Amino acid sequence: MAKIQKLMKNLYLTLVLIAISCYVSAQKPTIKAFDFFLGKWEMKTKTGKIIERWQKHSDSLTGTSHKFNAKGDSILTESVVLKKIKSEWYYCVTGYEKGNEGRTDFKLVSSNNDTFTFENKQHDFPQQIVYQNKGKDELFAWIEGKIGGKKRKMEFPYQRKE
Repeated sequence: MAKIQKLMKNLYLTLVLIAISCYVSAQKPTIKAFDFFLGKWEMKTKTGKIIERWQKHSDSLTGTSHKFNAKGDSILTESVVLKKIKSEWYYCVTGYEKGNEGRTDFKLVSSNNDTFTFENKQHDFPQQIVYQNKGKDELFAWIEGKIGGKKRKMEFPYQRKE
């Protein structure tokens, strides 16, 4: 009888630990989880650079992305609002470049190990936008999806500038 009670106790503790683990992993991130986005980020390109700037507001983050050519001329390529819509986080992009105009919302589908994956399977390209916190001075982002049935991925290794 003592063996059965011990076995039941161990089973009960295991189930409690599993339940706690599931609860913790199911919790959605707070706005504070996105603090690593904040500031000015730069990525060198073959023809110049891309700069992203992020600011925090009480319930959202806003960002802009500019392309700069070798002469220093710039163009606003997109603006972003990272916000909750019906208790879910969304990365809402408004594009300004030809062929990329208008707003598209990407829902947060994963937030593990300082990596945040936003997805919109109905969008032409990309279907995923991912940001990864690589420490105080590095931010790694990528977009991926299919174009014409072929998988494509573009990477954006940013360095902090402010």
